[in-house]
Amino acid sequence: MSLTLTFHGAAGTVTGSCYRLELNGKQVLVDCGMFQGDKTLKELNYQPWPFDPRGIDALLLTHAHIDHSGLIPRLVKAGWRGPVIATEGSADLLHWMLPDSGGIQEMEVERLNRRNQRRGHAPVEPIYTEADAQAALQQISTRDYETWFKVVPGLRARFWNAGHILGSASIELEATEKPGAAPLRLLFSGDIGPEHKGLQKSPEAPHDLDIVVMESTYGGRPRPKLDALQRRAVLAGEVNAALKAGGNLVIPAFAVERTQELLADLARLMADGGIAKVPIFVDSPLALHITDVFAKYLHRDNGVQATTRSPFEGGNLRFTRTVQESMQIEQVTGGAIIISASGMCDAGRIRHHLKNNLWRTNATVLLIGYQAPGTLGRLLEDGEKMVRIQGDEISVRAHIRKLEIYSGHADHDELLDWLRERCPVRRGLFLTHGDPDAIASLRAAVAQWKQPDAPHMLVPQLDESYSLLQPHPKLLKTVKAAARPRLDRYARAEALGGHDWHNDYARLMLQVQQELREAKTDLDRRRLLKKMQRVLGR
Repeated sequence: MSLTLTFHGAAGTVTGSCYRLELNGKQVLVDCGMFQGDKTLKELNYQPWPFDPRGIDALLLTHAHIDHSGLIPRLVKAGWRGPVIATEGSADLLHWMLPDSGGIQEMEVERLNRRNQRRGHAPVEPIYTEADAQAALQQISTRDYETWFKVVPGLRARFWNAGHILGSASIELEATEKPGAAPLRLLFSGDIGPEHKGLQKSPEAPHDLDIVVMESTYGGRPRPKLDALQRRAVLAGEVNAALKAGGNLVIPAFAVERTQELLADLARLMADGGIAKVPIFVDSPLALHITDVFAKYLHRDNGVQATTRSPFEGGNLRFTRTVQESMQIEQVTGGAIIISASGMCDAGRIRHHLKNNLWRTNATVLLIGYQAPGTLGRLLEDGEKMVRIQGDEISVRAHIRKLEIYSGHADHDELLDWLRERCPVRRGLFLTHGDPDAIASLRAAVAQWKQPDAPHMLVPQLDESYSLLQPHPKLLKTVKAAARPRLDRYARAEALGGHDWHNDYARLMLQVQQELREAKTDLDRRRLLKKMQRVLGR
């Protein structure tokens, strides 16, 4: 038997989850996600595949978030015709999320091409379109939790509730060389949810494994352990402070799970008198559809906390469907809560609301989830005073606040607890889906465990392949796309460091504009420009 594992994404970074198993000539992907973050990482979405898409026999999906599912339509566009195997909840979410992703790309490319035409640049094509995404939906099939199913000859799988979002799963695999032989047992964690979430049950998974591929998003970052009442009290404090300031409260939130948890808690706080009954604008057509999907599962035992009454009801809740309705929100300059995607502020309608509110001293922006390095959300979290949004220079005068109590990911301590319950891990633990500092913190903590609990740990890099049949996984090769690595050493260091040259360029342009504005005379401005020209050799 031959068995190798290649890491085509979420290796040394948080996004772009994509792992390829090769078993006796058969190839299976676990996830096929989009790279998010700075432009260097995003450009990977356009590069040639580091494998032949038509050679993939099946795709197993951990969950529907775009950084795990977002390149499936591109795979189909390239000629792949195999099955996407997912839970029922993930399939229902993908029905809305993939077409929405394609529509966003079409819209943003159309806007970019208008600018490119004025600049004399060549037009660009979207990664895929809404029609491509609709075609990909036809290849999805579903399986129940905790039920074995055959993937390819010699490989079977089953899903376990990961507690992250609706339909999220850890994937257990058994690879068998021949009937009667002991199988090699693998577990892909997917994204692990925290304990005691508002809408999801706590994560579950098997133990006594050979190989574990584990996410590390919040390695080194413990969070306060709050029950539902305490969580709502913290949220009430933030909402009341923002409304007291007189401006709007703008909350960038992922349309899936995060928005629904917020709406449930806001509705409860308003009903109990914890916050004023102000308008809540949910400016995301996708969030409206996803909320309907969540409501479908509230009375079913499918990894979701059961309830007898929908938590998403309330007279103050206003979903927007059209661009015109979205634009009307700009007329509201205070006393409202505006929730819009994306959660990292790097796409979608949230950027319009930030342009309309960031410069206002009485406004508040509340970040409630992980902000990947290089995203606009991360720049705001890091305290940038000037940012560029859709080519416009925006002064950051609003109050920037951060809450991590709504994170969909297990924190440092919960990740360690999850891993302890999976032990023994006999052959190897791959740490993925985290930035370098998070992975280093988690690795250091596990290394302190006493034997035999401490597993052999590995930190794969992009496109590295490992043989899994040795006592410990063995690095085989680095797959090269288009005769060269998809990220060279310098580009990888830049991207994983959180600020690539695109971020540096935007910051430099803001600094130049500020220096020119603050110069006392036109002569001073000319001198500054001449200095820059000398540096450029012109």
